[in-house]
Amino acid sequence: MAGGTERILRGRIKAMQSTKKITRAMELIAGSRIVKAQQRVQAAVPYSEQITEVVKDLAAAGASADAPMLAGRDEISTTCYVAITADRGLCGGYNAGVQRATEGEVKADVLAGKDYKIVPVGKKAEGYFRFRDYQLTQSFMGFSDQPSYEDARKIGEYVVDLFVTGQVDKVELVYTRFITAGSQEVVLRPLVPLSANTVSGGDGKDEAGADFDFEPDPTEILDTLLPRYVEARIYAALLNAAASEHAFRQRAMKSATDNAEELIKSLSIVMNRARQASITSEIMEIVGGAAALDGGDDVLAYLDMGDDYLGGVVPAAPAAPAPSIVPDPAPSAAPAPSAAPASVATLERDADDLPVTDAAPVEPDDLKLIKGVAKVLEGRLHDLGITTFKEITTWDDADMDRIDDHLGFEGRIQRDNWQGQAREFHNEKYPDDQI
Repeated sequence: MAGGTERILRGRIKAMQSTKKITRAMELIAGSRIVKAQQRVQAAVPYSEQITEVVKDLAAAGASADAPMLAGRDEISTTCYVAITADRGLCGGYNAGVQRATEGEVKADVLAGKDYKIVPVGKKAEGYFRFRDYQLTQSFMGFSDQPSYEDARKIGEYVVDLFVTGQVDKVELVYTRFITAGSQEVVLRPLVPLSANTVSGGDGKDEAGADFDFEPDPTEILDTLLPRYVEARIYAALLNAAASEHAFRQRAMKSATDNAEELIKSLSIVMNRARQASITSEIMEIVGGAAALDGGDDVLAYLDMGDDYLGGVVPAAPAAPAPSIVPDPAPSAAPAPSAAPASVATLERDADDLPVTDAAPVEPDDLKLIKGVAKVLEGRLHDLGITTFKEITTWDDADMDRIDDHLGFEGRIQRDNWQGQAREFHNEKYPDDQI
């Protein structure tokens, strides 16, 4: 289980590292675009200020205040909201701020018994309000991060037409105003009709104090210029919204990158713990196997139940293996006595193989008395033809190395001093046959 958990955690860490690379790249891109968007906002300010001064001078020169875009309605029954959002997400609460502000104004109008229309600018505004079944008009999208004056002109023509034809009584802009790279605010600005403060304050004179001469009539010029003025204000709002979008996206991607780093650290700690648990489990298995080979009482009891420490089945040791019989050399010869089994008769030996030991007693010894020899090992020794203590005492170093390699115990015979133990048990069992 630990290995599976480790693989899962490693996969999650790899996914977080890939996500971190993406969010970091998006953060850098948004940061570079903020500067360009801010420069565009600043570049549009002189034009907006100058057209405002011209409108004021025209009004001061005697332009009629009855122009369609200057004449307000006595009763406001329908309000048009131009909600400017982004075409994409991953920019924090940028879109949500404009959506909530527009939604709040709409709910206030509905509670007051007034009608409304929403002109969504950006895919996020269009999707949000359409999903909630608000009253939408034409949508404008596909240019939120890099708006052009042509985009502002299309929006301006549409909202001016709504006002002039009487479909709406007032048009308001809802967008995010760019203050600095770290500060932006959602604002609600009246667009049409132009307020009295917008066209007041002009003197109709040049810097020298002379009156301007307008050709054609100032009223006709004002009627032509007011739509351009509305377009300029919409364009300024689009530029502010684009700069704000990049600023929000930079902060959102920076937060995502920081969160990815923290998550990678947390997952790495959890993965290291799982790996340590796996290593500890393996060490415990090795220690348990070593304890089994050392012949601990608990392990011996477990082996006696029939489970081999290597995971196989313990071979049943014969109660009393039959001694090997040497065939008659000739028909007339007397039957030969039972010959002792060779100590390593079943091993594949080379020219300097083990010598055949002396004849073993008829009755096999209980080899389990030797420390480190449990039932499993006794059965394996019997398979090799070794059934007595005396046979063990006759091994030389080469014999012990071969048997040790065959049993796979890496020096256990010498470490546990099998020969010394076998000698003691033999002398105790056979006092008349001391070795």
